Amino acid sequence: MFLSMTGFGRTVHAFPWGTISFELTSVNHRYQEINVRLPREIASLESRILSLLRSRLGRGKIRLNAEIAWASGSRVAKLDTDALSSYYRQLQELAGQWNLSAVPSLSGLTPLLSLPGVCDAPPVIDGRIGEDAWDLLIVETVDALMEMKLSEGRKLQGVVEQDMVEFERLTDSLSKRWDVASPEALEALRSRIEKVMERCDLEIDQNRVAQEISLLADRWDVSEELARLAAHVVKFREIAFNGKKSEGRKLDFLIQEMNREVNTMGSKVGDAEFRWTVVEAKSCLERMREQIQNVE
Repeated sequence: MFLSMTGFGRTVHAFPWGTISFELTSVNHRYQEINVRLPREIASLESRILSLLRSRLGRGKIRLNAEIAWASGSRVAKLDTDALSSYYRQLQELAGQWNLSAVPSLSGLTPLLSLPGVCDAPPVIDGRIGEDAWDLLIVETVDALMEMKLSEGRKLQGVVEQDMVEFERLTDSLSKRWDVASPEALEALRSRIEKVMERCDLEIDQNRVAQEISLLADRWDVSEELARLAAHVVKFREIAFNGKKSEGRKLDFLIQEMNREVNTMGSKVGDAEFRWTVVEAKSCLERMREQIQNVE
């Protein structure tokens, strides 16, 4: 199966204190790289979220961004009127003991708000939601991302499968052309050797000629390359179209190996039709490689 490294997932969750949204994006990368941006109120969850993302996602450059839209009044600090009244009464008593004429008015109570116990900050968000509940919110966002990655992967797989069918056709053409070109090349070589020897008025030793042709034929022979290429194609199909998980790095390696075999055959064989088929095969492999680069 194919799983694209490119994807986007977004979820929005409403609570009494406001709405929190998660956006998860993934793009091509050789390894797994995860960045998380969280509001200050839930920054303590970063390590837990990172661990969860690492366990559920493969390679790619992944970014999670969270934003909070606060509900009206949710961030207002709570004023403890009993504590404020206590502080004010104590100031009145001190003013009477010290014979002070001025007692703080209501407008002068602002400094009292900073005293311990008068104003309590709003509760921290992650204290209102259990860790398991946070996990479920992140998993839901991951699932949204994975849905897109799977959809993109299916499209990539369809394109690559079409190119693989074409590559197998070209490989078969190379094999058939080699069966024809090989004896033609050997006969042409024998003819050239005999002409040179006749021109130089040398005695033709057929055994020696056969020996030289045999040595040169070993250098030209591409039977081994064709056999390895066929094995690579079988393995590629097994991983790409019959496998239960996405293995882009293995497929990328196989593409490189197939390209190596095709290049070797192109350098060995001088037949024009054979070499042109090699060019087409290399072009087909390059198209597949470009798609595989985006497979997780």
